[in-house]
Amino acid sequence: MLSRSGLRGARLRVVSLTSQRRLLNHFITHPAEPIPPPPPPAPSSSPSPKQFTLAVKDNIATTIPGLPTTCASGILSKSYVSPIEATIITQLRARGAVITGKTNLDEFGMGSHSIYSHYGPVSQDTPPETSAGGSSGGSAVAVANGEVELALGTDTGGSVRLPAAYTGVIGYKPSYGMISRYGVIPYANSLDTVGFLSKQINPLKELIIGERGLWKEHDSNDPTSLTAAARKRCAAQRRGYRSRQGQTTELEGLKFGIPLEYNIAELDPEIRDAWAAAAKRLQDAGARIVPVSLPTTKHALAAYYVIAPAEASSNLAKYDGVRYGARDAEGASDASAGGVLYASTRGKGFGEEVKRRILLGSYTLSSEAMDNYFIKAQRVRRLVRRDFNRVFALENPLQERETFELSDLPEEVEMEDKWGPEEVDFLLCPTAPTLAPKLKGVMEQQPVDAYMNDVFTVPASLAGLPAISVPMKVVTEGAAGLQLIGQYWDDARLLDVADAVAKEVRT
Repeated sequence: MLSRSGLRGARLRVVSLTSQRRLLNHFITHPAEPIPPPPPPAPSSSPSPKQFTLAVKDNIATTIPGLPTTCASGILSKSYVSPIEATIITQLRARGAVITGKTNLDEFGMGSHSIYSHYGPVSQDTPPETSAGGSSGGSAVAVANGEVELALGTDTGGSVRLPAAYTGVIGYKPSYGMISRYGVIPYANSLDTVGFLSKQINPLKELIIGERGLWKEHDSNDPTSLTAAARKRCAAQRRGYRSRQGQTTELEGLKFGIPLEYNIAELDPEIRDAWAAAAKRLQDAGARIVPVSLPTTKHALAAYYVIAPAEASSNLAKYDGVRYGARDAEGASDASAGGVLYASTRGKGFGEEVKRRILLGSYTLSSEAMDNYFIKAQRVRRLVRRDFNRVFALENPLQERETFELSDLPEEVEMEDKWGPEEVDFLLCPTAPTLAPKLKGVMEQQPVDAYMNDVFTVPASLAGLPAISVPMKVVTEGAAGLQLIGQYWDDARLLDVADAVAKEVRT
């Protein structure tokens, strides 16, 4: 039993932790007692799975009483409980997940700093000063503080990897179609991916590629989930690839591509130096560093901010106070007097950033703008995917291989032979162009300026490729992320290699 002084100390720790959560504002819902996993079905001869603590981004549906799904929006009240549970929640609870709460985010996942929340901005320090990144900032802070072993986020254009970089944790976006999106409140269906945050890569490897790996599980409720047959075909092309390369160490013989187009003017000199130092460390460990060209990268960010808002404007049309959303009483009375029922509900329920993206998306889908914006953005997306396929040694199992137009290559890219430049195993680049900015500066920025934070994460999202951010050492105080991007469905090798890379670049 605890002594009186011990009990007092325990209470003080609880009060201190509660105060810290209030200041960081990283949880929207935090039950007094964690939600344990359901008991295994009886009779069961297999042992119960090892339990682990899990925080869930609040745009992933839960049916558990006391855990509403708000998307950090005023249009969904804290009393709203989803009628369905997200498949990923069901899968993780069956694997021993103990849910500690629902984390704060940018409203409906739209933002890069977790400041566009109906419940206030997320900070990674106290007093609140430094951005936690977005939109999965709450999940990243929960992991960084050691409150949970694993956190769920969603990654549309970098919303898991960017917060991971700013808070110094691991942020992993799987290949599109690997993890079920059923029960994830959609922002942009063709881009949204369930992502994971953790301090270590091993738990991610166990979940994704372990004996009960999530990569094997097709979900018939999600039309974007790869079928069982497609999963087997993709896995068959990947099996045994590393063993044929003859490595004697985890990194020896691997080729890491450095995209020349990622060395942008806006890149913080400290991030540039850390990127170069990380590449040198990998080279010293036996890896090869190869310059590569991804020429369409310069158009990727613009294409993303056409495609994503266009899909968002369609997805959010249902929040009108009739089908979904808390109806505004004043708007209802206006409607009875001949006004528009949903105008007031949407005007008051949505935040400024969400309304901005709805307007942008609605315009790009309009008849006079679609050809000039949306259709061109989709063409850019195909070119981005083609650029990635050309530089990777592995083929994309879902697409035919394309060759380079050699005349289009920059002079810095060396030719391996007459057929083209050297192909690589992974791409290596910063996750974000800067260190974590101060919240005050972020809130004073023009909204379009904040979009620049996604410049290194968006291309992999447009192509549906797996990517992971690992902490990278910088000279000054603060955290930075090093991003590794792999070919489609090369997640197993990506996680293995990221583990080795993380050990090299952390210190």
